[in-house]
Amino acid sequence: MTQQTDILCIGSVLWDVIGRSASHMRQGSDVPGRITRLPGGVAMNIAMTLVRFGMTPALLTTIGRDPEGDELINACARMGMETSHVYRSEDLPTDRYMAVEGANGLIAAIADAHSLEAAGAKILRPMENGALGSRDAPYDGLVALDGNLTLTLLKEIAKSPAFARADLRVAPASPGKAERLLPFLQNARATLYVNLEEAGLLCQTEFADSATAAQGLLGRGALRVLVTDGGKSATEADASGAITQTPPEVLVTRVTGAGDTFMAAHIAAEATGANRAAALNRALLAAATYVSGETPL
Repeated sequence: MTQQTDILCIGSVLWDVIGRSASHMRQGSDVPGRITRLPGGVAMNIAMTLVRFGMTPALLTTIGRDPEGDELINACARMGMETSHVYRSEDLPTDRYMAVEGANGLIAAIADAHSLEAAGAKILRPMENGALGSRDAPYDGLVALDGNLTLTLLKEIAKSPAFARADLRVAPASPGKAERLLPFLQNARATLYVNLEEAGLLCQTEFADSATAAQGLLGRGALRVLVTDGGKSATEADASGAITQTPPEVLVTRVTGAGDTFMAAHIAAEATGANRAAALNRALLAAATYVSGETPL
């Protein structure tokens, strides 16, 4: 790892194709709007926000050796990310994510992350071959991990000696993949970043608010959790206690990537020495700024 790199971002790095409209939408809506293509994926969204907060992330992911992949690698490097540890596949295409958003939020999304799942443990080779660490001398820095990896691989990471000393921060890629985080409850390893729905799926129940959800996750074995609930409360909790705060009210203009922004801002705040309350506050402010359409700084 280069001396400039101070966190690993492991997971999906792909092209986001997002259609946004100022109109309220429902199934079958055909409305005017804007369609953009930007670097995305949970790991990428986290990495981009970390860069804006002055950190230099190294990416562990798979990107195809196709024109889209070359373009994506170059975009990552221009933004200040370390890409030398990315697994470049000869036969797997670069992954993509497509979403449609209206004034009433996310309407639908499809994540085509099959290449990341197919690559499997190959993306983690630098953690064991000495490039970043090994089982005998494990990496001991910050790691942001997303739930787009297969359940089998996440189970391995949750108990792997290669991650035994890492400050591991984990988020599901979506509510549909929330249960992939169960190994981190069972092994009491990592800080988990989830929303209220994802917390309920992990605990097989429904929660009324973030504080109750956080306690539920701790009761299931979680080491430390941060639970968000959109514009309502957010709670950070571990065995020493819990802190609950409410984000500022803003006009929501986008939602894709808001959770990733929250997670990255919280990591960056703690990396600069912020206490628990200050770090949670900074993360909520960054996420609120993001969904309002501005760039959090």
